[in-house]
Amino acid sequence: MNEILIERDGYVATVVINRPHKLNAMTRPMWRALGEAFEALSADDAVRCVIVRGAGERAFSPGNDISEFATERSNKTQAIDYGHDMHRTAAQMAACRHPVVAQIHGICVGGGLEIASLADLRICGASSRFGAPIKNLGLVMAYDEMAPLVKLVGPHVALEILLEGRIFDAAEAKDKGLVTRVVPDDAVADEAHAAAHRIAEGAPLVARWHKQFARRLQDPTPLSAAEREVCFDCFDTEDFRTGYAAFLAKTTPRFQGR
Repeated sequence: MNEILIERDGYVATVVINRPHKLNAMTRPMWRALGEAFEALSADDAVRCVIVRGAGERAFSPGNDISEFATERSNKTQAIDYGHDMHRTAAQMAACRHPVVAQIHGICVGGGLEIASLADLRICGASSRFGAPIKNLGLVMAYDEMAPLVKLVGPHVALEILLEGRIFDAAEAKDKGLVTRVVPDDAVADEAHAAAHRIAEGAPLVARWHKQFARRLQDPTPLSAAEREVCFDCFDTEDFRTGYAAFLAKTTPRFQGR
């Protein structure tokens, strides 16, 4: 069975972590395949939004499959090689040009939390659970793995999560800024897809620019004049002409991404 699936629904692509019998625990080949999926989708101009989710409704992902440790991560040398695959995937997800929505059912801990942290929106169910209890395994969260979490919730909350290693509920996750939206468990899929389709209905070039700008604003380096000028490139696009013409005509715009 393919453990990383890509499904398509118009302009929305869904990446499924497809190992439900193991609560979607990640293996090394799955990390590689997840990164390859995001790299391919990022290059596809027909995509306007990506949903990432775990198969089933019991778990988004609990992180790495611990049974792999004896063969794949039993010492520092092995762990460095394994880490390269994880970190490459994190970089491929972070570099995705399209908005990414995490559809979170159930358990979202450890490496699963790292994956969700790389999304732009995170929508979970009321019974979802979060945390990173890796201290109980004698493991650290490496720089490349911790960076998205720190960027999302700040160093103090990230340290609280890692130092205590508690598993906490969706309401606390929302309070900490880990998730964007909490909905009833049976509404998670509908809400995630509704959000993705709202994104996809907008001008795709604008969504990509907004992602680019948000990433750039996290860099303290002063913006150059050329970078500031890019903000006005949208006025020369067909999508801009389509958008304001539709607004004036009180019709629904049909953006073409050019």
